[in-house]
Amino acid sequence: MRIVSLPGALIALTLFAPAAGAAEDNDIELLRAAIDELRADYDDRIAELERRLAVAEQNAAQAGYAAQSTSLPQAQSSGNAAFNPAIGVVFQGTLWGVDGPGVESEGFAVGETELIMNANVDDKFAAYLTAALAFEDGASELEIEEAWVETTALPAGFGARFGRIASDFGYLNAKHSHQWDFADLPLPYQAFFDGRYMDNGVRLTWLAPTDLYMELGGEILQGEGDPSGLAASTLFANVGGDVGSGGSWLAGASYLERDTMASLTGAHFVWKWSPDGNWKDRNLIFQTEYFDYGDIGIDGGWYAQAVYQPFERWRFGARADGLQTDADDPRRYSVMFDWSNSEFSRLRMQFTQDQTGVENRNEWGLQYIHSIGAHGAHSF
Repeated sequence: MRIVSLPGALIALTLFAPAAGAAEDNDIELLRAAIDELRADYDDRIAELERRLAVAEQNAAQAGYAAQSTSLPQAQSSGNAAFNPAIGVVFQGTLWGVDGPGVESEGFAVGETELIMNANVDDKFAAYLTAALAFEDGASELEIEEAWVETTALPAGFGARFGRIASDFGYLNAKHSHQWDFADLPLPYQAFFDGRYMDNGVRLTWLAPTDLYMELGGEILQGEGDPSGLAASTLFANVGGDVGSGGSWLAGASYLERDTMASLTGAHFVWKWSPDGNWKDRNLIFQTEYFDYGDIGIDGGWYAQAVYQPFERWRFGARADGLQTDADDPRRYSVMFDWSNSEFSRLRMQFTQDQTGVENRNEWGLQYIHSIGAHGAHSF
């Protein structure tokens, strides 16, 4: 056994203690560096996950707004079934009577019979077709009302539609006749568009990724009776939201310019209410539109209406509409009530006091609306 003297041990401790301390300090620094690296990597991963979550939430919001703004049903199945056309037919007709000077619409008339087809083309496009079969002067006529293709996968809330479209000018123009709350269109639509404004062209829209519904859009259109190309254009904006658990609103402004007429400006407001969002039992809809034409002879027009459903299946409504002209201010006042056995059938009685002619007249009508087959959800 080897014995180390005390002086030798002290000398050895003196020599090796600084080295051991230096090694321990180096290990501590390495551990601290490793911890800092792990913390930085952890922070980077958290930031990346938060970024992906924000993108996913934005995409989900945009998808929700897109689903709210389109009337096309989203395909729920996979495979070829997702691209099979959904086909529906809407049957309409009226029995109309007049107390006063006779009009062409007096008597029984079969209204537009609408054939509706829509489907996804593929993962990026959807298509829609509406053909209207009407009877005029004892002959039947088939008219293509709408025939368009729409994008479904544009980024950042953008959307495009091209083909024959119902212009998004105003609120009521884009709605089909079976969606109307009255048997006829308000006077401004009859005076400015002779019904609904349909045209060939392209529409581009943008939905803002906000909690408040906000849509901006524009259209480049061929122009009525103008085969040369781009003779009409529109700009429109809509904003809306919810109030509490039962109310929702939509407001918008539109501008239309055509070569064949003076520019037309419109504004609309719609309010919908149902208790706690239970639309089926009871609801109220108020809507109004104002048009500024600015041409010689006719300055503009307006309408305001309210429709109330006090209990399931029954609705009651009232509407006032008129024009602003240099000569006088034509007016109409209408009341209606309708009964719906289901969402596919409706019977409506309407009474109108017409003050647009030299003599006032009273009109009454009974209307039926029935649909079969598939039918897309209606927009707001």
